[in-house]
Amino acid sequence: MNKKQKKLLCRILITFALTVLLLFLPISGIYRFVCYFGVYLVIGFDILRKAGKGILNGRVFDENFLMSIATLGAFALAIYTKSGDYLEAVAVMLFYCTGELFQSLAVGKSRKSIAALMDIRPDKANLKTDRGVVIVSPQEVRVGDIILIDPGEKIPLDGVVLKGVSSLNTSALTGESLPRDVGEGDEVISGCVNMTGALEVRVTKPYEESTVCKILELVSSASSKKSRFEAFISRFARIYTPIVCGCAAVLALVPPLVNMLLSLPAGFDIWLYRALTFLVVSCPCALVISVPLSFFAGLGCASKNGILIKGSNYLEALSKTEYMVFDKTGTLTKGEFSVVSAVPLGVSEDELLRFAAHCECASSHPIAVSLKKAYGKNINRDTVCNIQELAGRGVTADVDGVAVAVGNSLLVELSGAELPSDTPNGNAVHVALNGRYAGYLTVSDTVKENSKKAISLLKKAGIKKTVMLTGDNETEAKRVSAAVGTDEFKGGLLPHQKVEAVEEYLLQKSKRTVLAFVGDGINDAPVLSRADVGVAMGGMGSDAAIEAADVVLMDDDPLQLVNAVKISRKCVGIVHGNIVFSLAVKFACLALTAFGLSNMWFAIFADVGVMILAVFNAMRAFKIKK
Repeated sequence: MNKKQKKLLCRILITFALTVLLLFLPISGIYRFVCYFGVYLVIGFDILRKAGKGILNGRVFDENFLMSIATLGAFALAIYTKSGDYLEAVAVMLFYCTGELFQSLAVGKSRKSIAALMDIRPDKANLKTDRGVVIVSPQEVRVGDIILIDPGEKIPLDGVVLKGVSSLNTSALTGESLPRDVGEGDEVISGCVNMTGALEVRVTKPYEESTVCKILELVSSASSKKSRFEAFISRFARIYTPIVCGCAAVLALVPPLVNMLLSLPAGFDIWLYRALTFLVVSCPCALVISVPLSFFAGLGCASKNGILIKGSNYLEALSKTEYMVFDKTGTLTKGEFSVVSAVPLGVSEDELLRFAAHCECASSHPIAVSLKKAYGKNINRDTVCNIQELAGRGVTADVDGVAVAVGNSLLVELSGAELPSDTPNGNAVHVALNGRYAGYLTVSDTVKENSKKAISLLKKAGIKKTVMLTGDNETEAKRVSAAVGTDEFKGGLLPHQKVEAVEEYLLQKSKRTVLAFVGDGINDAPVLSRADVGVAMGGMGSDAAIEAADVVLMDDDPLQLVNAVKISRKCVGIVHGNIVFSLAVKFACLALTAFGLSNMWFAIFADVGVMILAVFNAMRAFKIKK
């Protein structure tokens, strides 16, 4: 509870105690008025001050004005009728301020996740220089500089580990509680906490382009992008408040004047009381507070779980997603090649792998790396000579005196070998030994562990169509699509062709639904911008993709898509419920008040009660079951 909230709670308790005391004191007349009005000022002074400022700034019709005019009117009515019943006015203001306290506490709770994110901002960096280690601001460190990170410290800048082994706590960024192990050559991102060993890191990005800076920028700007519901509430309040004030004025004046014309008792006090009660009931607090609060809580819940949504408009749009289109490499797959099968011809499988791995021993190509990894044994470079790499075809070398060619079908044919007619192409790596075909190795991108589960859960969540788009050949695209379970796939696409494919699907869907595209590479930036909602894999994704996307998943796990959709739908469902409930109760109470079937006590319970219920309902958006 902050200082402002503590002060409000203190005033509420003092007002309550003084009000109970006044009920037992035998005072009347002017002294009774002075006592009750003094207690009223204890609780209502801030509301009166805000109402006065609003009038001076041209914002007359707000909830502060409504509460001020209604409660001051109740005092005036008690003086006019000489009833001495000032309790009602004090109680109305007391209940209203109690509701304001609940609302403030709820907002404070939803801000905690944002505050936790702000805590990831590093405040220093240990810069390694010729003069030793110097503590500087992260903004002073340049790309290429070397920084030292001790156990327990936040990583101040993105970089690559030069020395050291450690575990990193990434929960503030990704929502993942398990630590991530890093060692020499691994990338580290700012905002993580170094847990165990000391690290020496070479900086790869300036502070302004670091992960922590981008996250904080995304979160801080998210609340400025309003949803359609929030825009509706703002327009509704501007129109609704003057109308109900006019209705209250009509209710106070017209019936008494009609009674006078009909030679009946005017009953000014009765109709004025109804008008004041009408004003109390009309206050749109529940709507004005609960709808933005629901979205704020939803954004906070998402960020807490490693899902950064750039505005409540995108949170709302995500809830209406029915088409989900995926990039393949880095999104549904790891972007890491592996040997999935070996088909030897005239040699053993181990020999086929040995010759292929030794031939590729000097290459850093991802396929070469996968062949060496599949072999899994030490490679004796002394047995290899005459290595030649032919761009777009493969590698040739002499291994133990054997002429080896490893690559596509064109390279093998150039070596003099004849490929069998049933030999596959595409993702097959062919091997020839001394001009004779020796078999092939099937190399494929590794599917992420949770891709299939994520697609399945998205379909259960109501996603009508899942599509995979990739630049890989049709054979590989078909394999991955079957492995993860997408409804459709398209292979061999260039970046502009991915945009064209997404535009075709945009024409197929209805105008009320949304198409989301999920990607990670720089070539995905155009299609991320073209989709209704662009989702970027942020953990290893490119800067361009993250910049173009509307939603960023911080740990690259496809299951986070399911969480993002669940959070958005739960949040929007809460907003719908609050709007319907608040308006239904509001209009019912207004009708009862107009016909004299409710008093001010009922009005304030209805207004504050609905507001508190709506706020508590809104706070449900802050939690989601993963």
